[in-house]
Amino acid sequence: MAEEKTKTGFLGYLTQLMDRFSGDKVIFLIALFLMLISVISVFSSTPRLVNEGHGIDRVSIMVSQLKVVGMGFVIIFGLYFFGRQDWLHALSKWGFGVSFVLLTILVLNLNLGVVRAGEINGARRILIVGGFQVHIYEYIKLFMIMYLGWALNTFKNGDFKRAKQLSEKFERLAFLGKESWQKVLYIYFPIGAVSLMVMMGSNSSALFIGAIMVLMVMVGGLDMKDVGIFAVVIAIAIGGMFAAYKAGWLEGSRFGTAIGRITQDDDATMKILLNSPRESQDWLKARGKLDQPVGALLAIKEGGAFGKGIGNSTQKYQVPVIFGDYMFSFIVEETGLFGALILILLYFSLFARGTLVARMCDNYYDKIIVTGLIILVTGQAFMHMCVNVHMPLVPQTGQTLPLVSHGTNAFLVFSVVFGILLSISKDARDNMARKKAELEAEAANSWTQDSTV
Repeated sequence: MAEEKTKTGFLGYLTQLMDRFSGDKVIFLIALFLMLISVISVFSSTPRLVNEGHGIDRVSIMVSQLKVVGMGFVIIFGLYFFGRQDWLHALSKWGFGVSFVLLTILVLNLNLGVVRAGEINGARRILIVGGFQVHIYEYIKLFMIMYLGWALNTFKNGDFKRAKQLSEKFERLAFLGKESWQKVLYIYFPIGAVSLMVMMGSNSSALFIGAIMVLMVMVGGLDMKDVGIFAVVIAIAIGGMFAAYKAGWLEGSRFGTAIGRITQDDDATMKILLNSPRESQDWLKARGKLDQPVGALLAIKEGGAFGKGIGNSTQKYQVPVIFGDYMFSFIVEETGLFGALILILLYFSLFARGTLVARMCDNYYDKIIVTGLIILVTGQAFMHMCVNVHMPLVPQTGQTLPLVSHGTNAFLVFSVVFGILLSISKDARDNMARKKAELEAEAANSWTQDSTV
């Protein structure tokens, strides 16, 4: 009787549901675990928001996060059940165009009424859409990965129809029919343009987004000579900007901020803090620079092997937005090395399963999209961890922990990412099952023929 109840109870229903789930179960379970960690961690890490008098309480924060997680579930299952590779492919080609328009509004500080550019910490990084803040770089990452999937697939198939039509119709545009020019116009120019426009608001985001796009091109199988030339051009451009900065031409620019974050000159900042009058402008500025990185390191150190226990963090009262950019250090403080290893294992498992799904895909577009999305999730996760542990040469910049940190825009974007991964994995598993059945049928026919002979 007990066994029968288990089969028909909640666990039995969950087992039946998972049996009918044709997508990659490991990826789905990883998303589920990360979301559960997010609900607990956000609730436990946000008392500072309440104490700062924002007119909210802990229950409101919990309800808000549950709503975001609920929307994430709807997005994931919506894309899993209704996502089709043909319309994903059709939408992907507009990724660069949409990114370019959104970034243009941001860079030019345009006000179009319903949509206008906005600032955070003195840098234009958001769009105000109908009164809501949209952290545009989170969406640019996804749009450009989808676009490059389309562009690399189209280049591989030699199917840039518009370029061919123009080259045939206008003699002066005959160069558009050459593969080298198509690579420049459809692949390298979009990468460079988006990276440059993002750099206007955030050097670190430009570096991260640009690195993901270049990795996609490398994995996509394009000529490494072209990739090398592109890398040299970028290196020369950065070198020129560094020389201009040293000459004093870029003082006060975002490039100077990037240099400071990469060098992480905390000792100099500490000297300013110690030698300046308390509560002076220099003292407050220096303390503000050290609040997050030093507080994050202290949280990790105090967490030790087993942590302080859920709800017992002390740095959540000291480190600003620890629930966002420094969520990993908060989790380590409360759960210790054990919690850190669980997170690392989840993201490593996602990388491994994503690689397996990419190998199972039977078309190039699916393979490159899965690869790009997996690089995005795992790359951002480990960059977040590197920032939290203050790893040398890693810019001290805000990158959320995918599907864990507080932040509606990032959470929903990564929900889309997991929804697309599950949708493609469903088709990939169906393809593998079909191929397996075909091979078994061929083997059976071969055995029958051999027996007859």
